Amino acid sequence: MQPDAGKITTSQFAKLHGINKRTLHYYDSIGLFSPRWKGENNYRYYDYMQGIDLEYIRMLKGLNMSIEEIKAYVDHPDEAAFLQIADEKLAEIDREIQSLRRTKKILRRKKEQLELCRTRKDRDIRVLQCEEEYYCVTPFSYCDDDIKGLYAHIKDVWSPGQYSMGIGSYLSVENMKQKAFDRYEGLFTYAQKRTEKGVMVRPKGTYLCGLVKGTWEHLPEFYEELMHYADQNNLEPIGYAYEIGLNDFVISGMDDYITQIAIRVTAS
Repeated sequence: MQPDAGKITTSQFAKLHGINKRTLHYYDSIGLFSPRWKGENNYRYYDYMQGIDLEYIRMLKGLNMSIEEIKAYVDHPDEAAFLQIADEKLAEIDREIQSLRRTKKILRRKKEQLELCRTRKDRDIRVLQCEEEYYCVTPFSYCDDDIKGLYAHIKDVWSPGQYSMGIGSYLSVENMKQKAFDRYEGLFTYAQKRTEKGVMVRPKGTYLCGLVKGTWEHLPEFYEELMHYADQNNLEPIGYAYEIGLNDFVISGMDDYITQIAIRVTAS
């Protein structure tokens, strides 16, 4: 065998392991992973067997360890230290998984809302069977403040992870019948867990559901249409009317805003 048979250049080693040679230069510069030989021509050469060491470093990097953490461990490997690192990184991964699940849930809900907007007409009214839902709620009266105050209140009581699911308001059936549309009970957003503080349950059951397009000034008139529909179909509203915007994240003006109203009903 020739003396240099086991030596390969940085470019060859990088290609062999599917890594950018600049990454190898960086690892060399910080003393994390260096070529085994340095030739007279100032070229650096790796050994094929060094691939095992590189893959070990990449495995640690895959555990979400920083370069600093990897170097500290490679310089001083220790069983107890690795077990501690493993526990910490497993906890980080669990948190990331939970975050991704929340993001997926938000995207799925937004997609469903947009699909609903595309398949239903303005002022469409239907009776639907709805599943139980959980809402985080907070008291808020629209007559007490303006839109700026509304959003300030939302940021005070909920985290971005909570209100990114969407924000709605709820009105008692009594106030709805009295046309007291300035006396909402409060605001809600979807709860991630039933055990969250301040969670209200929207019961499973039959709901009178309607969609209306336009600014909030159209809502009182649409409530009239909903109550007329209920009277004509022998339905008795109970509990609360739940309002939520379906497409606020894809429109440029309130004229295109679509509100969904859901009111629980029983046969009268």
